[in-house]
Amino acid sequence: MSKVQANKRVLVTMGDLCGIGPEIVAMALGRPEPGMVAQLCVVGDVAVMRRAMTWAGVQRPLLRLTSLQELGDLPPNCVAVWQPEGLPQGLLDCAIGQIDAKAGAAAALCIEAAVGAIQAGSADALVTAPIHKEALHAAGIGYPGHTEMLQALAAGGGAALPVRMMLANDELRVVLVTIHCALRRAIDLINADRVLETLRIAQAALLRFGIAAPRIAVAGLNPHAGEGGLFGDEEILHIAPAIARARAEGLDATGPFAPDTVFMRARHSAAHPGEFDVVVAMTHDHGLIPVKYLGVEQGVNVTLGLPFVRTSPDHGTAFDLAGSGRADPASFKAALRMACQLLP
Repeated sequence: MSKVQANKRVLVTMGDLCGIGPEIVAMALGRPEPGMVAQLCVVGDVAVMRRAMTWAGVQRPLLRLTSLQELGDLPPNCVAVWQPEGLPQGLLDCAIGQIDAKAGAAAALCIEAAVGAIQAGSADALVTAPIHKEALHAAGIGYPGHTEMLQALAAGGGAALPVRMMLANDELRVVLVTIHCALRRAIDLINADRVLETLRIAQAALLRFGIAAPRIAVAGLNPHAGEGGLFGDEEILHIAPAIARARAEGLDATGPFAPDTVFMRARHSAAHPGEFDVVVAMTHDHGLIPVKYLGVEQGVNVTLGLPFVRTSPDHGTAFDLAGSGRADPASFKAALRMACQLLP
């Protein structure tokens, strides 16, 4: 472990307390693995995390921090929890496995507090446990998901930063042009400027991953990438021009390729080295289905374009497993490892 990594601080939000978030956080921080080389701290409710540690069978002591400055002098083998001010009362009364406005409000406040701490220089990166969009809505939180909320918080009231979602595992990386919106709306959002912006963000991210000359494949929107305009003209009007502009800037971007085959070409395995380092996909499900099919347990969601590192697991709140102690923390552990790897 290098001194630089040991001095980095990674905040972990507990997620929706009615789901598996607190449990997988407890499992990951209570049984740390190689690669988790930073100082880790949960941002959440102390009572909720203590209960989650019991459900998860974690025997380590929980240490409540009054300030994140205490992270530099923690006793060994403890789970540090920083409880932000203003969390709703009675969170332990929320029904596990059910949508609850208080749980949504608590999840949002933890995210806001964590981002504020990073912006104040008290931490370096963020790993978020799953939240539930309906619980956020019930709490009056006007964001459809983590990505949009983090985008707004990072802007600090100014112009929104251009951000994109990337889902990655050991075999495939996918960056999305559009994310949490209706499919009809997503199609309307696709234009040459937006696609080009996504290509630039993907390029910058892969350079940060240590890939010196990223090979970017661009998936089409329509069947067979439009088949020359027979099945739609978005490829002709928007996607191909964006690729041409990216190539003029020096990016190794190619396509548009048929979206039903490009992911197989990009998939990297011992038996089949991938032809590309990343695929840029036009819509949420086009891009995420192939990554998740390869294994949710190793998938990591990375928000590209933020002024800080943010990762999360490749799954939701899993209400059906909450409180059972049977949740699989593998994807969350992968998100922790990737956050540590991406720290400058």
